[in-house]
Amino acid sequence: MTQTDIAYRDITVRFPAQIIIGKNSYLKLADEVAAAGYSNVLIITINVLLTKLDPLIQQLKIQGITVNVNTTIVQEPSFCDFDVLINSVADKPVDVVIGIGGGSVLDVAKLLAAQIDNDQTLSDITGIGLLKKRNIKLICVPTTAGTGSEASPNAILIDDADNQKKGIISPYLVPDMVIIDPALTYNLPPDITAATGLDALTHCLEAYTNLFAHPFIDMYAYEGMRLIAANLVKAVNNGADENARTQLAIGSLLGGFCLGPVNTAGVHALSYPLGSMFHMAHGLSNALLLPYVMEFNIPSAPARYADVARALGCNSGKTDVYTAYAGVDKIRELIEKCGIPSRLSEAGINKEAIPAMAADAMKIARLLKNNPRQINLSDAIYIYEAAY
Repeated sequence: MTQTDIAYRDITVRFPAQIIIGKNSYLKLADEVAAAGYSNVLIITINVLLTKLDPLIQQLKIQGITVNVNTTIVQEPSFCDFDVLINSVADKPVDVVIGIGGGSVLDVAKLLAAQIDNDQTLSDITGIGLLKKRNIKLICVPTTAGTGSEASPNAILIDDADNQKKGIISPYLVPDMVIIDPALTYNLPPDITAATGLDALTHCLEAYTNLFAHPFIDMYAYEGMRLIAANLVKAVNNGADENARTQLAIGSLLGGFCLGPVNTAGVHALSYPLGSMFHMAHGLSNALLLPYVMEFNIPSAPARYADVARALGCNSGKTDVYTAYAGVDKIRELIEKCGIPSRLSEAGINKEAIPAMAADAMKIARLLKNNPRQINLSDAIYIYEAAY
């Protein structure tokens, strides 16, 4: 089956019910929460944001709203981390969960809203479409641009039993409200800006070139690539560039729209072992593999990758293949200008680990099946070695 054949399949797209975009728009949260009649708020965030969030917390309290703040998520969360967290809030009334942070914080906030007052266990809901309900309202405010978690039906946790990242995918994980506030990203360090921005770019790129790509999602994926490619280096070089930060945040949101109905593919599948085995940040692991998976895939989808190149700012060449490879060069240029590692060896990965990484990557069938070119075990080893 080709992309052309599958483009006419039926899809269901679930967007957040309300999206607010603007500088300092996070301060609108208090009025939104009060107007909705919520009286007990649980905020999931990180310690470094507490000073920034203090005006919001005070506004909530002034309006008679009880606020509990939890900052226990400090790394990519595991099943055990989540169990500890949900048990710690089990005796507190909660009307709405607000996640304010990066992808790990937002994923946990989404799962908390679903699992509070739910008799399903994590193992019951791990997979696609197994979560039966969500009774608690959910608001997500991303502080990176980023994971797209604020708009996706996905949440990722590490399973302590086998150290593998597991996906929980359900329409009930799409937030009720999303606030995109570029001001919350101004102080993000350049390396994190670069890695999370390349992660968002990868969401859009893998959706556009996906075997299950769809015309309705293509428009979000293409515009997301365009916005991120045009603004990433600007934001890395000047974190207070308001326009660049805003465009990156919107690009990340558009990438989040792609994650439900289409999702990612080979780059993400091969990046997972870098996180589970070496605790590498998700965005960096994607950035390290992106150009090499692109090169591998181009023979199977040259027209799509030529479109990618044009979205990245490249001119059309004499053939689609020529244009597509210009897109790979553009990705490498972005990575170089962002000042982050471009090879696994630069990131401290042991070459002897490649066979085990490849074996682990083969377990991510839900993403590998989306890739425009089949990736088997020997292909994965080849890609890792090329990236080394």
